[in-house]
Amino acid sequence: MDINNKSRIHWACRRGMKELDMAIMPFFNHEFDTLSDEDKRQFARLLECDDPDLFNWLMNYGEPADPELKRIVDLIQTRNKARGPVAL
Repeated sequence: MDINNKSRIHWACRRGMKELDMAIMPFFNHEFDTLSDEDKRQFARLLECDDPDLFNWLMNYGEPADPELKRIVDLIQTRNKARGPVAL
């Protein structure tokens, strides 16, 4: 996925599962533009994962075997927690 195609990445963030939307969409809306290009690439890679895996990782029921994906999951969780609840 092209990291410069923000509308495509935005579309990929919409998962159709409320829990995932509540984790991924605020991160995208508030943090994506501040990410390095490498972090944007890893975030785009994360969005290519299956919803059950994303759910498990973002809800702390497991973690990705790939250390780069784990780092992005941790970044999403950390930044979302620091920012606090936001409306979708």
